[in-house]
Amino acid sequence: MDISGKIKGIKYKILLNEKLKQFSLNKFEINETPPTCLIIHENNVIAISKWVSPKRTRSYPFERIYNSLSSSKKITVIPIIKDEGLAGDRDFIQWDTVSLMSLLDVFIIFAYYERAEVNNGNKFKITNQKFNNSYVISKIKEIEQYHSSALHWNLNELKSNLHKIIDKVISSYSRIGMKTNVPLHSIKGINQFKEKIGKDVSMFMEFSRAKSQKAQEREFVTKQPKESLSSLTKAKITINNYLGGKYFLTVDEVKITKDKILLMEGKHSKNNTLPALSDIKDGLLKMILYSNLKDITVNGKRRKSDSVLCLTSSKLSGFITSNNTQKQITNFFIKNKFSKTQIEIMKKLISEAKKNKFTLNVKFSK
Repeated sequence: MDISGKIKGIKYKILLNEKLKQFSLNKFEINETPPTCLIIHENNVIAISKWVSPKRTRSYPFERIYNSLSSSKKITVIPIIKDEGLAGDRDFIQWDTVSLMSLLDVFIIFAYYERAEVNNGNKFKITNQKFNNSYVISKIKEIEQYHSSALHWNLNELKSNLHKIIDKVISSYSRIGMKTNVPLHSIKGINQFKEKIGKDVSMFMEFSRAKSQKAQEREFVTKQPKESLSSLTKAKITINNYLGGKYFLTVDEVKITKDKILLMEGKHSKNNTLPALSDIKDGLLKMILYSNLKDITVNGKRRKSDSVLCLTSSKLSGFITSNNTQKQITNFFIKNKFSKTQIEIMKKLISEAKKNKFTLNVKFSK
């Protein structure tokens, strides 16, 4: 089953974001701050998040982005390339990541690592990689004075600055390799990447898109351990936006009625009554996308859609949805002995679902 849709703009109310710690830019150290925080400088407040890899599946970058979205100005720091050594992975920034951040009005600092250590468990891998903090601070100051959109900034950085950053990556990893005595991947791959994105942004788009499509195909036939839905139906979904971005994703489960399709994202826990908050927020970013879809087609046929976030656990008893009455929801909390923290999370989740017109399902599943 092939699903496609368009996103013409994002309208979404964030409620589950956490209170962020504040740091002065004068004393800022990107490698020592939390995954998402606030920077205070000359009466300006900027939310900043950081990725540990340019590959979205390596950690929970969507949770970090989600926590920053309620701020008026948002920056995310992404390593353009991450080489973990010859025995590890080497990942490159993808166009879809740039496009998604632009759509969410998030400024990207394409950063690079300057220090690393030998992995104690494998002498052919490096770990504990550190960004060049001075470079990150210089870019924060540029963005602070930048008055155009995040889209304009991100595209301009791709066109005018990415070659310089890649050269810094090459030099930096060369120094890291010599200092740690760890063999790294061949420079040939980085030069090929540099050539692909250097001629034209459209070439970068197509180069990344081919990789994303292959990843989508792999995920399409794989059931993740954190998914536990009532059917194993997976479907490919291609999201287009006005920025030229195409996101090749898979929907965990779909249900089709006569004229409507339900797009369902699942998060599961075997050991706790609720999935981890990082998993939930990862699912919420999907809800931001799915709840803003327009012009949806299923195998070429136009349909309306609804989005559903399903939280399941083998420790739960019964089920609720965000459409239940307050009494039903309260009884569910009592029956499952939810803690005060869990109740607070659930109340915010239910409110977020209602405000943004998606459905939250919470139920037992093995």
